Amino acid sequence: MTTIEKQIEQKNKILKGLEKAYENLIQFKIKNNSVLVIQKDDEIIKVDPKTLK
Repeated sequence: MTTIEKQIEQKNKILKGLEKAYENLIQFKIKNNSVLVIQKDDEIIKVDPKTLK
């Protein structure tokens, strides 16, 4: 396996981990009935996590 292939494999694992963390965050926010606070274009926005499903 070449270095580039190893880097691609590692990148894919990291992306899968980030996706799983995002899913867990959404589920946690829904379970606790709390809003999700995000920053978009230098603005702080509160989002209902139920709308993200």
